[in-house]
Amino acid sequence: MKKSPTESKKSTNKVVPPPKPRRKRRSKKDNAHYVNAKDFTQDIRDYYDSGTDEIGNKLGDSILKIATGLSFAPNFINYSYKDDMVGDAIVKMFSALQSKKFDLSTGNNPFSYFTTIAFHAFINRIKKEKKQRQVISDYQEMVYEELAGEFGMNN
Repeated sequence: MKKSPTESKKSTNKVVPPPKPRRKRRSKKDNAHYVNAKDFTQDIRDYYDSGTDEIGNKLGDSILKIATGLSFAPNFINYSYKDDMVGDAIVKMFSALQSKKFDLSTGNNPFSYFTTIAFHAFINRIKKEKKQRQVISDYQEMVYEELAGEFGMNN
């Protein structure tokens, strides 16, 4: 005698666990490296209008946030000289501010302008470090060859 598909199933009293609670998404404003573009633009405008060389704390903090935030990008995060990269970026962004290179009348986003400056400062630091590493490597190779020739260990 064949049993029907419903009869053949054994009844099991499985307890279904409740669904996992969803993680609350953090807004961008909660991010430690978030810079509000409108406030940043206003800070730059205030600095340009002040006529002094003193950059305010808020503007300096925004520049620091841009540089450190960019240092956590996947293409820069694993460098051992990341602090040097951030330092170079801050210096370049401050010099761009002091020489008033960003034109407020264009309507462009100052955040993207200064992020680009920081990006290029990071790339330049990577090039400098790579060149320095190559010089050291070439010197080591030269010394090893001299020592090998001195002790008759040439191949």
